[in-house]
Amino acid sequence: MKPALLCIDLQYLYASRGEGLFASGSRSHFGESEQTYYFTRLEQTVLPNIQKLQAIFRDKGIEVIHIRTRSKTHDGRDRTYWYKRRDINSTPGSREAEFIDSVAPRDDEVIVNKTGSSPFGNSVIQAHLNQLGIAQLYCCGVFTDDSVESTIRAAADFGYCPVLVEDATATTGDKLQSHCVEQLRDRFCEVTKTAKLVEDLQQHLRSVS
Repeated sequence: MKPALLCIDLQYLYASRGEGLFASGSRSHFGESEQTYYFTRLEQTVLPNIQKLQAIFRDKGIEVIHIRTRSKTHDGRDRTYWYKRRDINSTPGSREAEFIDSVAPRDDEVIVNKTGSSPFGNSVIQAHLNQLGIAQLYCCGVFTDDSVESTIRAAADFGYCPVLVEDATATTGDKLQSHCVEQLRDRFCEVTKTAKLVEDLQQHLRSVS
């Protein structure tokens, strides 16, 4: 199966202190302890691991695909009902729609814009995957219990083979993170860790060199 790395919602809307959903005065439902846990995990573990994954996938010539929340319209009227209800909006040209610098796309890597939690059903991701012949999806990003989980469940239902890189994902609590991983494991996806995946890819690189 031809693989790809899916980097999900690594943008200022979701992954930057004091911005997007975490901006002062925003309708954030995250408490102080949840934000502390989330950004500690994100900055100390998840983003460094995603950098490692992107580096090895790029070295191996495997597609790195970037999925972000961004409406097609400036007023966000094309968002899904639940994104409107939750007041989640990221418009063309906005700061919220920009990718975090440390894990941003390079060169002509594919960017998929979605208007709901999962890109399946509200983006062109299936056309991209079919055109590129991709069947195995290594998933990383945020939030584990929202866009990452939704993407994995939909991908499994559409006949793809998703893999969750558990230490390259983050949400707002340790128990929530663990529960989400166990709900997905062997039901909708395989689960791996960054070091194991990097080691496997490095060994494959050596074997074909």
